[in-house]
Formats: sequence, C-alpha cells, structure tokens
Amino acid sequence: MDDRSNTIFGWVLAGAGVALGLSIVGSQIFHGERPEKMGYAIEGVEEAGAGGGAAEVPIASLLASADPAKGAEVFKKCAACHTINQGGANGIGPNLYATLGEGIAQGKGGFAFSDALKSVGGNWDFDKMNAWLTSPRKFANGTKMTFAGLGNPEDRANIIAYLNQQGSNLPLPAAPAAGAATDPAVANVTESAKGDTADLSNTGTPASGAPSVDPAAKEDKALGAEPPAKQ
Repeated sequence: MDDRSNTIFGWVLAGAGVALGLSIVGSQIFHGERPEKMGYAIEGVEEAGAGGGAAEVPIASLLASADPAKGAEVFKKCAACHTINQGGANGIGPNLYATLGEGIAQGKGGFAFSDALKSVGGNWDFDKMNAWLTSPRKFANGTKMTFAGLGNPEDRANIIAYLNQQGSNLPLPAAPAAGAATDPAVANVTESAKGDTADLSNTGTPASGAPSVDPAAKEDKALGAEPPAKQ
C-alpha cells in the first residue's frame, strides 16, 4: 500500500514539474501586449496620440450645415446630468438654457462650478463650446465634468446648433473664406503636377506662361519626322 502511494505521489510531482516547465516555455514564446490599434473603438474615449493628424474643419464651417434636430438626439447623452428647458432645475450639472453667450461658470442659479472652469474666463462662444465638448478635461484641467467628450465634429456642430436655439439664438459665425484653411488632401499635390504648366489643350493652345509650340512641328514630330530648322 505504501509503495502504491509513493508511486502515485511521484507521478503527481512529475506531472506538476512538466506543467511548470511547459508554462515557462510558453511564456517565453507567447507574450501579451496591448495591441497598437484596438479591435474596436469605445465612444467617448480618446486614443493615445490623437490630435496629431489632419487639421480639423473649423466649427464655423460645420455650423453652416448643422442640424439642430440631430443635435437634440445627441443631447440625450447629456440629459442624465443636465436640463435645458427655461427655468429648469440644476442637477448633477447645471441647467443649460441660454448658455451660449453667457459668462463661463457664471449664473445658473448658483450652481457650484469647479475652480478650474471658473479660471477659464470669458463667455461661451462657438469656438469655446466646441473645445469644451471635444474634451472637457483639456479645456479646463480639473473640471468636475466626467464626460470624456464628443469625438465626432458633426455631432458637436449639431449639438451646438441645438444649444443655440435654446434661449441664446446668437447669429452663427461666418464660415471661413474658401482657401483660408488648407485641406491636408490639397496640400499633398505632387511637385510634378504643380510644375506641369506646359500642358496643351485640345486646340493646341499652350497654358498661360508655357513656351509656344508650333502646331506644324508638333504634327511632324507625331509622324516621326524631324521638324524643319528655324530660320
């Protein structure tokens, strides 16, 4: 009986040793790291390194085509903490009626704003509201606002248009003149395309500033003949 127990105990120890060895070898071959790009995006969470890419379209340009009705839908994300009706009560966050144009962290029935937001100063204009909705923490480091922000520029434009209709009714800012902001896609024009000033139209007329081309010489060259020497 003792020999059988010793044999079983020995096999158990041997099995444990093999399992430990396989675990060590496996950890050397396979190791877990955070992937460079997550498999799915989490709404409201900013990706590391965000903001270093293409320049964003100015909010004034987006407001020209913003839809307040869509903004009302986006505002449902805010309704857990904010009311927006005239005379509405403050909740976890302040009532937002007539906020655009109002002093930042002022009024709102004595709502207890954070010192971080109070220190920003000025009034809520369209650019400041856009920055705030993009990332409250970056706009006012130390704010009590826990919402991570709206990453979609169109969503921000829509909700700002909606907020503006709720008691503020400020005139929308004029969109920047065409060409005032450089689109990154336009900035990537190749040097060969920029320097191609000698292209001819179907009529044989040279582009402005291009050297004049004798149509007859062009035809001779197309037929494989050498153009006559100029006199």
